[in-house]
Amino acid sequence: MPTPNLPFRWDLIRRDHLGALLDGRPEPDLPHLDAIVECGAKVLARSGDGDVHFGGRSADSVFDVLSGALSATGRPDRVRLLPFSAPRPGTLVPHEIRQLRANMTALGLTPHALARRRTPYVLADLVDSGATFTHLYGLLRDWTADERESWDVIRLKLRFLGITGREKTSPKTRRWWQNADWTAELPRRNVTNVSVDWGTWCYLGNSQRKLTASFRHDRWASASVTVPTHDDWTLDALAEAVAFVERGRTGEVRERIARHMSKEPSFAEPWARSLALALRRR
Repeated sequence: MPTPNLPFRWDLIRRDHLGALLDGRPEPDLPHLDAIVECGAKVLARSGDGDVHFGGRSADSVFDVLSGALSATGRPDRVRLLPFSAPRPGTLVPHEIRQLRANMTALGLTPHALARRRTPYVLADLVDSGATFTHLYGLLRDWTADERESWDVIRLKLRFLGITGREKTSPKTRRWWQNADWTAELPRRNVTNVSVDWGTWCYLGNSQRKLTASFRHDRWASASVTVPTHDDWTLDALAEAVAFVERGRTGEVRERIARHMSKEPSFAEPWARSLALALRRR
């Protein structure tokens, strides 16, 4: 198997790693903070007590807020990043698939590990058509067959959580999962959504400055992604990401996350109440 190759991203919990990178930069505005906090709370509440892996980079700010909020709880790593940008159908060649599997192995995502999990493995991402989820599902299923693991076991451990733009409730409204045939192979509770207003969705998905480059398949083995960059674009994104983490650490935001969680059906479950209590205690 090839050597794993993962994009560099600063550890924003341990601020000492940043040195003087942000000295002199103004405090960012943190647009859509309230909506991002509410979204993060619902992601936690709908995770089934699983580890949430945010695919790509669209929902990085949700991850950053939750990272700050969870940093002193018993499971600070219940939210993680999964660098991945979906390729066009049929474009992957064998050496790219091998590299992707090496990268995912380094992140703890393997058929062997999935089959032996006790809690769900949750894949979360901003969703329009669901193409990224479709690619990941197919790649994991093929890998499972190659490793001769049990797909009937693994499919019960996987959850797909789409962050969608809020639509009017109507029987005629089409949801992304209704257009993805593979979702019928999973228990219904394993495919769920969190909706946000369209302004927040478009900011995260289209206009926000990102801290890392899109991890396309032509970069999966590129050494260029493993080193930090210090251009103004990246440092602006870094300042915003750090600010989201720091707001997540505050008692105000942790309380708001716990309060939003308390309104979810899952709050009847012991794990959700324990998590909310841990957020409030810190």
